[in-house]
This record gives sequence, C-alpha cells and structure tokens, in this order.
Amino acid sequence: MTPDSAGRVLSHVVGFDDAPFARSHRGDVLVVGAVFAGQRLEGVLSTRVRRDGANAAERLAACIEASRFRPQLQAVLLQGIALAGFNVVDLAALGRSTGLPVLVVARREPDLARIRNALERRVPGGRRKWRLIEAAGPMEPLAGVHVQRQGLSPAEAGKLLTGLQLHGLMPEPLRVAHLIAGGVTTGESRHRP
Repeated sequence: MTPDSAGRVLSHVVGFDDAPFARSHRGDVLVVGAVFAGQRLEGVLSTRVRRDGANAAERLAACIEASRFRPQLQAVLLQGIALAGFNVVDLAALGRSTGLPVLVVARREPDLARIRNALERRVPGGRRKWRLIEAAGPMEPLAGVHVQRQGLSPAEAGKLLTGLQLHGLMPEPLRVAHLIAGGVTTGESRHRP
C-alpha cells in the first residue's frame, strides 16, 4: 500500500488498456479497466473510445464516475497515453474530471519524433494531440518502466508502481486489463502488455 502526499494509502486503483483491433477498423474500440484493491482484482470496467478520436479522457472519466468502485478509487493507470490508435488521453482533463491522480506507464521510452511525425502527417487533429502529449510532460524512468505523472510526485508514483509489480515490471492492473481486453476481443489473450 502506497501513501500519497496527504498520507493516505493508495490501495484502490484502476488500470486501463485497449483491446486489439484490425488495421482496417474504423469506429469505436473496447477499453477494459481492471480495478484492484491492493494486489487483489476487485472488478472489471469497460467503455469504448473512437479509433484515432478525441474522446478518451471523457469516456474514461464517465466510466470511472458511473462505477460502483468510484468511492474507493485513488488512482488511474494507463497503458500508454493513447488508446485505440491515436486517441490521446488529456491527462489534466482526466485528473480534473475524476479528482484522481493519473499515471501513464510504458515498458520503454517512446520514439517521440516518430510519434509526432505520424500525428502531424496522418491523424486528424494531430497537432492538438501532440500538444496533449507535450503537456503531459516527458516520460521518466521509474521502477523499471517509463511514466508520465499527473497529480503524483515521483516518490508516490514509484511506491505505487513497486506495490503493484507482482509478475514483472508492468503493474498488475495494466497486465490484467491487457489480458482481459485481448481475451474478450480475440477469444484468447496473447502478447505481453
């Protein structure tokens, strides 16, 4: 259990990951949230976000706020800053809407030049999406992964991560969300998150 700057223990979190989708798919993509109480899976949430759209923060916030788990939740974890292709999550808006700290987790540091190029050349609203990535701050190495933080200090984020790294470096809520999303969509989970 991880204390935050106010001394509260951060033990109830939700980790979101998107489901696999075909390259040719247009429309909404499933996003799964795994709710954990400490190291125990407590429940599963789901919502849909538009592929390459602009509604990720809004849909995640609505999913969290409508959930029976909301009163206990103390943090939100995301498997990368974008869902469903390039539907970039506005971390500040998600944090404001839910009142929860947000932690983006990636196994390795992303190639930002390549991402910026793809956004600006091929994705509608790409410049605005790039500004959201910049506003989230640089990825920082922490507890063996790379993170962007909203509402957590580096020490708080590090404690949260290490408390949830049960079967490798990826926090358990994100690992489980990834497995569920893949299994529900394709019939079985595969690939590591």
